[in-house]
Amino acid sequence: MSFIRKYIEQQTINRRNLLLMSAYGLCGAAVTSAMKPHAAKAASSDPQIAWSYRDRTNPYWNAIVSGGNAFVQSLGKPERALINLINEGSSEKSLSDIQSLLSRYGSNVALAVDPNDMPNCRPVVEAVSKAQAYASTIWNKTDDLHPWDFGDHYVSHMTWSDVGPSEQTARVLFDAMGGKGGVVHLGGITSNNPAIERLAGFRNALKAYPNIELLAVQAADWDTQKANQVMSGFLTRYGDAIKGVHCASDTMAYGVIEALRAEGIENMPIVSYDGNPQAVDLVTKGKILATVFTNPYWAGGITASLAYYAATGVFKPSAEPKEHREFYGPTTLVTTKDARDFKAKYIDTNPNYDWKKFWALSGGQIQYK
Repeated sequence: MSFIRKYIEQQTINRRNLLLMSAYGLCGAAVTSAMKPHAAKAASSDPQIAWSYRDRTNPYWNAIVSGGNAFVQSLGKPERALINLINEGSSEKSLSDIQSLLSRYGSNVALAVDPNDMPNCRPVVEAVSKAQAYASTIWNKTDDLHPWDFGDHYVSHMTWSDVGPSEQTARVLFDAMGGKGGVVHLGGITSNNPAIERLAGFRNALKAYPNIELLAVQAADWDTQKANQVMSGFLTRYGDAIKGVHCASDTMAYGVIEALRAEGIENMPIVSYDGNPQAVDLVTKGKILATVFTNPYWAGGITASLAYYAATGVFKPSAEPKEHREFYGPTTLVTTKDARDFKAKYIDTNPNYDWKKFWALSGGQIQYK
Protein backbone atom coordinates (compact mmCIF):
# COMPACT_ATOMS: atom_id res chain seq x y z
CA MET A 1 0.00 0.00 0.00
CA SER A 2 3.03 2.32 -0.17
CA PHE A 3 1.57 4.02 -3.25
CA ILE A 4 -1.30 5.36 -1.11
CA ARG A 5 1.03 7.07 1.34
CA LYS A 6 3.09 8.47 -1.52
CA TYR A 7 -0.10 9.54 -3.27
CA ILE A 8 -1.26 11.48 -0.21
CA GLU A 9 2.17 13.08 0.30
CA GLN A 10 2.43 14.17 -3.34
CA GLN A 11 -0.99 15.81 -3.56
CA THR A 12 0.03 19.16 -2.07
CA ILE A 13 3.15 19.41 -4.22
CA ASN A 14 1.38 18.35 -7.38
CA ARG A 15 -1.51 20.74 -6.84
CA ARG A 16 0.87 23.70 -6.58
CA ASN A 17 2.55 22.64 -9.82
CA LEU A 18 -0.77 22.15 -11.57
CA LEU A 19 -1.97 25.59 -10.55
CA LEU A 20 1.20 27.00 -12.08
CA MET A 21 0.53 24.98 -15.23
CA SER A 22 -3.02 26.31 -15.34
CA ALA A 23 -1.78 29.89 -15.00
CA TYR A 24 0.82 29.29 -17.70
CA GLY A 25 -1.82 27.86 -20.01
CA LEU A 26 -3.87 31.03 -19.74
CA CYS A 27 -0.85 33.30 -20.08
CA GLY A 28 0.39 31.33 -23.06
CA ALA A 29 -3.06 31.64 -24.59
CA ALA A 30 -2.89 35.40 -24.15
CA VAL A 31 0.42 35.61 -26.03
CA THR A 32 -0.88 33.55 -28.93
CA SER A 33 -4.15 35.43 -28.88
CA ALA A 34 -2.43 38.72 -29.56
CA MET A 35 -1.68 37.46 -33.07
CA LYS A 36 -5.20 36.24 -33.85
CA PRO A 37 -8.42 38.07 -34.73
CA HIS A 38 -11.28 37.90 -32.23
CA ALA A 39 -14.19 38.44 -34.59
CA ALA A 40 -17.08 36.10 -33.81
CA LYS A 41 -17.85 33.51 -36.44
CA ALA A 42 -20.21 30.57 -36.74
CA ALA A 43 -17.46 28.02 -37.38
CA SER A 44 -13.68 27.96 -37.13
CA SER A 45 -11.07 25.99 -39.01
CA ASP A 46 -8.72 25.90 -36.03
CA PRO A 47 -10.39 26.63 -32.68
CA GLN A 48 -8.49 26.66 -29.42
CA ILE A 49 -9.23 23.41 -27.55
CA ALA A 50 -9.50 23.59 -23.78
CA TRP A 51 -10.40 21.24 -20.93
CA SER A 52 -11.67 22.73 -17.67
CA TYR A 53 -11.46 20.24 -14.82
CA ARG A 54 -10.72 19.85 -11.13
CA ASP A 55 -7.31 18.35 -10.53
CA ARG A 56 -4.92 16.21 -12.56
CA THR A 57 -3.37 14.73 -9.42
CA ASN A 58 -6.61 12.75 -9.18
CA PRO A 59 -6.27 9.58 -11.33
CA TYR A 60 -9.80 10.02 -12.68
CA TRP A 61 -9.13 13.51 -14.00
CA ASN A 62 -5.73 12.45 -15.23
CA ALA A 63 -7.48 9.83 -17.37
CA ILE A 64 -10.02 12.42 -18.57
CA VAL A 65 -7.28 14.77 -19.73
CA SER A 66 -5.25 11.91 -21.19
CA GLY A 67 -8.25 11.21 -23.40
CA GLY A 68 -8.38 14.89 -24.32
CA ASN A 69 -4.70 14.76 -25.23
CA ALA A 70 -5.28 11.67 -27.36
CA PHE A 71 -8.01 13.48 -29.27
CA VAL A 72 -5.79 16.54 -29.82
CA GLN A 73 -3.01 14.30 -31.11
CA SER A 74 -5.46 12.63 -33.49
CA LEU A 75 -5.72 16.04 -35.18
CA GLY A 76 -1.97 16.08 -35.73
CA LYS A 77 -1.45 18.59 -32.92
CA PRO A 78 0.96 18.28 -29.97
CA GLU A 79 -0.38 17.71 -26.45
CA ARG A 80 0.48 21.28 -25.53
CA ALA A 81 -2.23 22.45 -27.93
CA LEU A 82 -4.75 21.45 -25.28
CA ILE A 83 -5.25 24.33 -22.84
CA ASN A 84 -5.61 23.06 -19.25
CA LEU A 85 -7.92 25.08 -17.02
CA ILE A 86 -7.48 23.62 -13.53
CA ASN A 87 -10.01 24.88 -11.01
CA GLU A 88 -8.94 22.88 -7.90
CA GLY A 89 -12.58 22.25 -7.02
CA SER A 90 -13.55 25.95 -7.08
CA SER A 91 -16.61 26.84 -9.13
CA GLU A 92 -15.61 30.50 -8.96
CA LYS A 93 -12.20 29.74 -10.46
CA SER A 94 -13.79 27.48 -13.06
CA LEU A 95 -16.04 30.30 -14.30
CA SER A 96 -13.32 32.94 -14.04
CA ASP A 97 -10.83 30.89 -16.07
CA ILE A 98 -13.42 30.18 -18.75
CA GLN A 99 -14.43 33.84 -18.96
CA SER A 100 -10.76 34.78 -19.27
CA LEU A 101 -10.28 32.25 -22.07
CA LEU A 102 -13.34 33.56 -23.91
CA SER A 103 -12.22 37.17 -23.53
CA ARG A 104 -8.98 36.26 -25.31
CA TYR A 105 -10.30 34.02 -28.06
CA GLY A 106 -13.93 35.05 -28.46
CA SER A 107 -15.84 32.54 -30.56
CA ASN A 108 -12.68 30.63 -31.48
CA VAL A 109 -12.97 28.20 -28.55
CA ALA A 110 -13.95 24.54 -28.29
CA LEU A 111 -14.36 23.85 -24.59
CA ALA A 112 -14.76 20.58 -22.71
CA VAL A 113 -15.75 21.22 -19.11
CA ASP A 114 -16.90 19.76 -15.84
CA PRO A 115 -18.49 22.83 -14.22
CA ASN A 116 -17.48 21.46 -10.79
CA ASP A 117 -20.99 21.70 -9.35
CA MET A 118 -24.52 21.87 -10.72
CA PRO A 119 -25.29 25.59 -10.25
CA ASN A 120 -22.07 26.64 -12.00
CA CYS A 121 -23.07 25.01 -15.28
CA ARG A 122 -25.56 27.70 -16.27
CA PRO A 123 -23.20 30.70 -16.04
CA VAL A 124 -20.54 28.68 -17.85
CA VAL A 125 -22.76 27.84 -20.84
CA GLU A 126 -24.27 31.33 -20.86
CA ALA A 127 -20.76 32.81 -21.13
CA VAL A 128 -19.86 30.37 -23.91
CA SER A 129 -23.09 31.05 -25.79
CA LYS A 130 -22.68 34.83 -25.48
CA ALA A 131 -19.18 34.53 -26.96
CA GLN A 132 -20.54 32.24 -29.71
CA ALA A 133 -17.98 29.64 -28.75
CA TYR A 134 -18.74 25.93 -28.29
CA ALA A 135 -18.85 23.83 -25.12
CA SER A 136 -19.58 20.26 -24.13
CA THR A 137 -20.08 19.49 -20.44
CA ILE A 138 -19.88 16.40 -18.28
CA TRP A 139 -21.22 15.33 -14.90
CA ASN A 140 -22.67 18.49 -13.37
CA LYS A 141 -25.70 20.50 -14.48
CA THR A 142 -29.17 21.22 -13.12
CA ASP A 143 -32.10 19.26 -14.52
CA ASP A 144 -33.72 22.38 -16.00
CA LEU A 145 -30.67 23.27 -18.12
CA HIS A 146 -30.56 21.72 -21.61
CA PRO A 147 -28.17 22.10 -24.57
CA TRP A 148 -31.03 22.56 -27.05
CA ASP A 149 -32.06 25.74 -25.24
CA PHE A 150 -28.79 27.34 -26.42
CA GLY A 151 -28.89 26.48 -30.11
CA ASP A 152 -25.57 25.11 -31.34
CA HIS A 153 -23.19 26.64 -28.81
CA TYR A 154 -24.02 24.35 -25.89
CA VAL A 155 -23.13 21.24 -27.83
CA SER A 156 -23.81 18.38 -25.41
CA HIS A 157 -23.90 17.11 -21.87
CA MET A 158 -22.77 13.67 -20.73
CA THR A 159 -23.31 12.21 -17.30
CA TRP A 160 -23.43 8.71 -15.87
CA SER A 161 -26.37 6.86 -14.39
CA ASP A 162 -24.76 6.15 -11.03
CA VAL A 163 -27.70 4.98 -8.94
CA GLY A 164 -27.80 1.42 -10.27
CA PRO A 165 -24.03 0.78 -10.31
CA SER A 166 -23.64 2.28 -6.81
CA GLU A 167 -26.40 -0.02 -5.59
CA GLN A 168 -24.51 -2.95 -7.12
CA THR A 169 -21.31 -2.05 -5.25
CA ALA A 170 -23.30 -1.72 -2.02
CA ARG A 171 -24.78 -5.17 -2.49
CA VAL A 172 -21.30 -6.61 -3.05
CA LEU A 173 -20.24 -4.94 0.20
CA PHE A 174 -23.24 -6.08 2.22
CA ASP A 175 -22.89 -9.66 1.02
CA ALA A 176 -19.21 -9.62 2.05
CA MET A 177 -20.35 -8.41 5.48
CA GLY A 178 -22.63 -11.45 5.76
CA GLY A 179 -25.70 -9.21 5.49
CA LYS A 180 -25.26 -7.68 8.93
CA GLY A 181 -23.25 -5.11 10.87
CA GLY A 182 -22.49 -1.41 10.77
CA VAL A 183 -21.55 0.47 7.58
CA VAL A 184 -20.36 4.00 6.82
CA HIS A 185 -20.55 5.98 3.57
CA LEU A 186 -18.01 8.57 2.41
CA GLY A 187 -19.51 10.85 -0.24
CA GLY A 188 -18.32 13.44 -2.72
CA ILE A 189 -19.13 17.15 -2.89
CA THR A 190 -22.77 17.32 -1.82
CA SER A 191 -23.86 19.49 -4.78
CA ASN A 192 -22.33 17.12 -7.35
CA ASN A 193 -24.65 14.93 -9.42
CA PRO A 194 -22.48 11.81 -8.97
CA ALA A 195 -22.30 12.26 -5.19
CA ILE A 196 -26.09 12.53 -5.01
CA GLU A 197 -26.72 9.51 -7.23
CA ARG A 198 -24.09 7.29 -5.61
CA LEU A 199 -25.56 7.97 -2.18
CA ALA A 200 -29.04 7.22 -3.55
CA GLY A 201 -27.85 3.86 -4.91
CA PHE A 202 -26.28 3.02 -1.56
CA ARG A 203 -29.53 3.83 0.24
CA ASN A 204 -31.52 1.74 -2.24
CA ALA A 205 -29.39 -1.29 -1.43
CA LEU A 206 -29.89 -0.77 2.30
CA LYS A 207 -33.62 -1.38 1.87
CA ALA A 208 -32.94 -5.02 0.95
CA TYR A 209 -30.60 -5.64 3.91
CA PRO A 210 -32.54 -5.00 7.14
CA ASN A 211 -29.68 -6.23 9.33
CA ILE A 212 -27.18 -3.73 7.93
CA GLU A 213 -27.00 -0.68 10.21
CA LEU A 214 -26.12 2.67 8.65
CA LEU A 215 -23.79 4.33 11.17
CA ALA A 216 -22.86 7.52 9.33
CA VAL A 217 -22.82 9.39 6.01
CA GLN A 218 -20.28 12.17 5.54
CA ALA A 219 -18.91 14.07 2.56
CA ALA A 220 -15.17 13.85 1.94
CA ASP A 221 -15.34 15.94 -1.25
CA TRP A 222 -13.62 13.36 -3.52
CA ASP A 223 -10.38 14.07 -1.62
CA THR A 224 -7.98 11.40 -0.37
CA GLN A 225 -6.66 13.39 2.55
CA LYS A 226 -10.10 14.47 3.70
CA ALA A 227 -11.37 10.88 3.41
CA ASN A 228 -8.46 9.78 5.58
CA GLN A 229 -9.51 12.29 8.24
CA VAL A 230 -13.20 11.38 7.98
CA MET A 231 -12.47 7.67 8.32
CA SER A 232 -10.19 8.28 11.28
CA GLY A 233 -13.06 10.14 12.92
CA PHE A 234 -15.47 7.29 12.18
CA LEU A 235 -13.07 4.80 13.78
CA THR A 236 -12.78 6.95 16.88
CA ARG A 237 -16.55 7.30 17.15
CA TYR A 238 -17.76 3.84 16.13
CA GLY A 239 -14.74 1.57 16.57
CA ASP A 240 -15.43 -2.14 16.07
CA ALA A 241 -19.05 -1.45 15.12
CA ILE A 242 -17.85 -0.60 11.60
CA LYS A 243 -17.91 -3.76 9.49
CA GLY A 244 -17.82 -2.22 6.00
CA VAL A 245 -17.12 1.02 4.10
CA HIS A 246 -18.92 2.36 1.03
CA CYS A 247 -16.90 5.02 -0.83
CA ALA A 248 -18.30 7.22 -3.60
CA SER A 249 -14.90 7.33 -5.34
CA ASP A 250 -11.66 5.38 -5.56
CA THR A 251 -9.55 8.32 -4.41
CA MET A 252 -11.51 8.51 -1.16
CA ALA A 253 -11.08 4.76 -0.71
CA TYR A 254 -7.30 5.26 -0.71
CA GLY A 255 -7.62 7.58 2.28
CA VAL A 256 -9.91 5.08 4.01
CA ILE A 257 -7.44 2.24 3.50
CA GLU A 258 -4.61 4.28 5.00
CA ALA A 259 -6.76 5.25 8.02
CA LEU A 260 -7.59 1.59 8.59
CA ARG A 261 -3.95 0.52 8.29
CA ALA A 262 -2.99 3.12 10.88
CA GLU A 263 -5.26 1.25 13.30
CA GLY A 264 -3.92 -2.16 12.27
CA ILE A 265 -7.06 -3.07 10.31
CA GLU A 266 -6.20 -4.88 7.07
CA ASN A 267 -9.28 -6.80 5.92
CA MET A 268 -12.20 -4.38 6.23
CA PRO A 269 -14.65 -4.85 3.29
CA ILE A 270 -14.51 -1.72 1.10
CA VAL A 271 -16.12 -0.79 -2.22
CA SER A 272 -15.52 2.31 -4.32
CA TYR A 273 -16.27 3.94 -7.70
CA ASP A 274 -14.51 5.24 -10.87
CA GLY A 275 -12.31 2.31 -11.91
CA ASN A 276 -8.99 4.13 -11.55
CA PRO A 277 -5.91 2.01 -12.37
CA GLN A 278 -4.75 1.86 -8.74
CA ALA A 279 -8.22 0.88 -7.58
CA VAL A 280 -8.55 -1.88 -10.17
CA ASP A 281 -5.17 -3.21 -9.04
CA LEU A 282 -6.45 -3.22 -5.45
CA VAL A 283 -9.55 -5.09 -6.61
CA THR A 284 -7.34 -7.78 -8.19
CA LYS A 285 -5.70 -8.17 -4.75
CA GLY A 286 -9.00 -8.20 -2.86
CA LYS A 287 -8.19 -5.00 -0.95
CA ILE A 288 -11.20 -3.33 -2.58
CA LEU A 289 -14.12 -5.63 -3.38
CA ALA A 290 -15.59 -3.68 -6.30
CA THR A 291 -15.34 -0.45 -8.25
CA VAL A 292 -17.25 0.97 -11.21
CA PHE A 293 -15.43 1.95 -14.39
CA THR A 294 -16.81 5.00 -16.22
CA ASN A 295 -14.19 5.01 -19.01
CA PRO A 296 -12.85 8.51 -18.31
CA TYR A 297 -10.28 8.24 -21.10
CA TRP A 298 -13.04 7.89 -23.70
CA ALA A 299 -15.15 10.53 -21.97
CA GLY A 300 -12.30 13.04 -21.97
CA GLY A 301 -11.57 12.53 -25.65
CA ILE A 302 -15.14 12.43 -26.90
CA THR A 303 -16.22 15.52 -24.93
CA ALA A 304 -13.40 17.54 -26.47
CA SER A 305 -14.18 16.01 -29.85
CA LEU A 306 -17.85 17.01 -29.71
CA ALA A 307 -16.98 20.62 -28.90
CA TYR A 308 -14.25 20.76 -31.55
CA TYR A 309 -16.20 19.25 -34.42
CA ALA A 310 -19.21 21.43 -33.64
CA ALA A 311 -16.94 24.47 -33.65
CA THR A 312 -15.42 23.48 -37.00
CA GLY A 313 -18.84 22.88 -38.54
CA VAL A 314 -18.42 19.13 -39.10
CA PHE A 315 -21.86 18.65 -37.56
CA LYS A 316 -24.63 20.99 -36.42
CA PRO A 317 -25.69 20.24 -32.85
CA SER A 318 -29.18 21.69 -33.27
CA ALA A 319 -29.83 19.22 -36.10
CA GLU A 320 -29.11 16.26 -33.82
CA PRO A 321 -31.78 14.40 -31.82
CA LYS A 322 -32.02 15.07 -28.10
CA GLU A 323 -30.37 11.75 -27.25
CA HIS A 324 -27.21 13.12 -28.89
CA ARG A 325 -27.33 16.34 -26.89
CA GLU A 326 -27.81 14.76 -23.45
CA PHE A 327 -26.63 11.21 -22.93
CA TYR A 328 -25.25 8.73 -20.43
CA GLY A 329 -21.67 7.54 -20.51
CA PRO A 330 -20.77 3.85 -20.07
CA THR A 331 -20.39 2.07 -16.72
CA THR A 332 -18.88 -1.33 -15.92
CA LEU A 333 -18.88 -3.04 -12.53
CA VAL A 334 -15.44 -4.48 -11.76
CA THR A 335 -15.18 -7.14 -9.04
CA THR A 336 -12.47 -9.48 -7.80
CA LYS A 337 -13.80 -12.16 -10.18
CA ASP A 338 -13.12 -10.23 -13.37
CA ALA A 339 -10.62 -7.53 -12.37
CA ARG A 340 -7.56 -9.16 -13.98
CA ASP A 341 -9.20 -9.54 -17.39
CA PHE A 342 -10.63 -6.04 -17.15
CA LYS A 343 -7.23 -4.59 -16.23
CA ALA A 344 -5.61 -6.20 -19.25
CA LYS A 345 -8.23 -4.74 -21.60
CA TYR A 346 -8.75 -1.23 -20.26
CA ILE A 347 -5.99 -0.33 -17.80
CA ASP A 348 -2.77 -1.84 -19.13
CA THR A 349 -3.51 -0.21 -22.48
CA ASN A 350 -6.04 2.25 -23.83
CA PRO A 351 -8.25 1.00 -26.67
CA ASN A 352 -8.02 2.93 -29.92
CA TYR A 353 -11.16 5.04 -30.33
CA ASP A 354 -12.56 6.75 -33.40
CA TRP A 355 -13.14 10.23 -31.99
CA LYS A 356 -15.72 11.00 -34.67
CA LYS A 357 -18.00 8.21 -33.47
CA PHE A 358 -19.39 10.56 -30.88
CA TRP A 359 -22.09 8.35 -29.41
CA ALA A 360 -20.53 4.89 -29.90
CA LEU A 361 -20.52 4.17 -26.16
CA SER A 362 -23.59 6.19 -25.24
CA GLY A 363 -25.95 4.67 -22.70
CA GLY A 364 -28.93 6.52 -24.15
CA GLN A 365 -30.69 9.77 -23.41
CA ILE A 366 -30.58 11.16 -19.88
CA GLN A 367 -33.82 10.49 -18.02
CA TYR A 368 -35.16 12.89 -15.39
CA LYS A 369 -37.42 11.96 -12.51
